[in-house]
Amino acid sequence: MKTESTVKFVIRLAATLLIITAVVAAALAGVNSVTAPIIAAANEKKTQEAVEAVLPGGGEVVDFTASTDMVSEVYKGDNGYAVKVAPGGFGGAIEMMVGIDKEGNVLGISIIKHAETPSLGAVAAAKGSAGENFRGSFVGLSGEVKVSKDGGDADTISGATITSRAVAAGVNAALECVKNFG
Repeated sequence: MKTESTVKFVIRLAATLLIITAVVAAALAGVNSVTAPIIAAANEKKTQEAVEAVLPGGGEVVDFTASTDMVSEVYKGDNGYAVKVAPGGFGGAIEMMVGIDKEGNVLGISIIKHAETPSLGAVAAAKGSAGENFRGSFVGLSGEVKVSKDGGDADTISGATITSRAVAAGVNAALECVKNFG
């Protein structure tokens, strides 16, 4: 019985691994090319629903100048503006839409995507009364917005101060951005 040399054995294993890796990479690329447009359409739908939720009548995307990189899009409507912001929360960025009327008052907040802790920071986006009350506490506010724990008027989610402050920071970024429109 003849034994294979160590060099040939390693080359054969490496070639086998390379082929397997190439096949899997091609399969993943194929799946990505099929699902990417579907995911993009779903994200666009969520964004449009968020615009409608915070700015009755919706709006059209406009060019903007922001003093922070938190702001990613601004929509102008008949009633004011909807500003898409992504402040950093406890679990990462909290992607949200903030509606602001022409007088500079918050019309509403809609959280599009987050990775906050379930039953703590995730309450900010919850559809139940706790989430609605938290988001609703920002409605009508203007100027510099702070949560109650910091001496402001907006509610703080119990046990989720970082998330509460992040939402307030996002609202402040949106208010600051809209000031540039006059």
